[in-house]
Amino acid sequence: MNWLLLILAGLLEVVGVIGIKRVAEKNNWPNNLLLIGGFVISFQLLIQAMTTIPLSTAYAVWTGIGTVGAAIVGMIFFKESKSWLRIGCILGIIFAVVGLKLST
Repeated sequence: MNWLLLILAGLLEVVGVIGIKRVAEKNNWPNNLLLIGGFVISFQLLIQAMTTIPLSTAYAVWTGIGTVGAAIVGMIFFKESKSWLRIGCILGIIFAVVGLKLST
């Protein structure tokens, strides 16, 4: 169950990052709510997940999901670079996070 919470926490971190981008473009209540709500709920779920998942693994998975998710959202919705190097680096992050999980 805590792994599901951790994955959801990572996805909500992406929501918070989208909120940051939207606030940078237009500072209004809905965008601020997206930013603050995404991060607050993400942190709460991360805290809950860390009751049984080791700190190093939980944090690596959470930040990995956030980093990869933000990069993918940036490429799809914000016309950021889709270079092979960028995609290779994203795959590297995924492999590193999976490696940390397998080593615990």
